Amino acid sequence: MDNQQQLSPLTIFLHWIIALTMIGLTGVGLYMSTYEYYPLYDWHKSFGVVILAFVLVRIWWRVKNGWPVPVRAYPALEHRLAQLTHWVLIVSTLLMPISGMMYSGLGGYGVKVFGWVLIPGNKNPETGQTEPFHAGLSGLGEAVHHWLGYILIAAIVLHIAGALKHHVFDKDQTLRRMFGR
Repeated sequence: MDNQQQLSPLTIFLHWIIALTMIGLTGVGLYMSTYEYYPLYDWHKSFGVVILAFVLVRIWWRVKNGWPVPVRAYPALEHRLAQLTHWVLIVSTLLMPISGMMYSGLGGYGVKVFGWVLIPGNKNPETGQTEPFHAGLSGLGEAVHHWLGYILIAAIVLHIAGALKHHVFDKDQTLRRMFGR
């Protein structure tokens, strides 16, 4: 279990696997959508589905273990901003894969996990065109996935800035604790 001096190995592992994967997927997602580079979509979807499993474990662990105790007392505004940022990160890491699956799956594009079909595509056999299973919900998934991506980027930047502030200016153990030291 986590305590004020040390985080559990599970907390550290889940933090870093989700953080690095979400940063990578966000970067790839921006690249794909900007340059319409379609060969990366299957990889993006596969890693998105896999990371959802880790996110669910992380949420379960957070409920069971509670939130990490700060290494020291912080001003109320700083503490509230940290809490808000952590909530945005948790909710975003849950909703990004779900909204992506809604967008792709309900849009008729299908979702495969490294070749294994999770949600089949929906091509019209006569025209060969992809047809949505539910255009409205697919559109909602697309909008959430798109805009939440930008919110996630802002939260990640704020989270990293906060960690660096703790390490460089406050010189406390917050960042070291997240590295298992």
